[in-house]
Amino acid sequence: MRVKSFSSCALLSALALSSASCGEYVRSQGRSPSQVVIQTLQGAAGNDPNTFGTPLVSDVESLVTTPEPCSTTSPCLTIFNDLGQVTMSIVLKDQGQPGSPTTPAVLNSVTFTRYRVEYRRADGRNTPGVDVPYPIDSAATFTVPESGSFSAAFELVRNTAKREPPLLALRCGSLVLNTIANVTFYGRDLAGNDVTATGSIGVNFGDFAPTSQPCR
Repeated sequence: MRVKSFSSCALLSALALSSASCGEYVRSQGRSPSQVVIQTLQGAAGNDPNTFGTPLVSDVESLVTTPEPCSTTSPCLTIFNDLGQVTMSIVLKDQGQPGSPTTPAVLNSVTFTRYRVEYRRADGRNTPGVDVPYPIDSAATFTVPESGSFSAAFELVRNTAKREPPLLALRCGSLVLNTIANVTFYGRDLAGNDVTATGSIGVNFGDFAPTSQPCR
């Protein structure tokens, strides 16, 4: 899923689990008897795609030394997209009676097919393309089984966003743009009921490449 371009949160009432990402409650909505719980929502910088954590520190441009013609003496300014990783599990909304709990069945599995990422700031300045990057709508297909958990990767920050305002203005500077990314996943259980689940993760944008490199 990595793409690169050379150039530069206890059950709450009826089961809402606190997201490990930034303290907000994960929401699963829909008429399905399945409650999807986001256990973790993490990010990985495009220049280190195997290291997931939170918050995501997103470099608007990176220096790479391979492949040629990039080298240690002449590194290339590169723009990477950043990845997200979500871990989900299913709990039934109807937990049954004491001593006689309900048991999930295969039909309670949920298949997600698309997602949306929206960025916001704590100061309320949230105009896309001015204060925060534009939202992302994209596809990602994975099935959360009726028991156990499942992890899936997806694109959290597009490399094209780093070529547009407001991220473009961060190049060659020391400013850091602190945002929260709300990620909503859309799917259906195997009985055909719509299910959505939303989680949040902090994303901090900046130019963390060495300042001795030329600015483009």
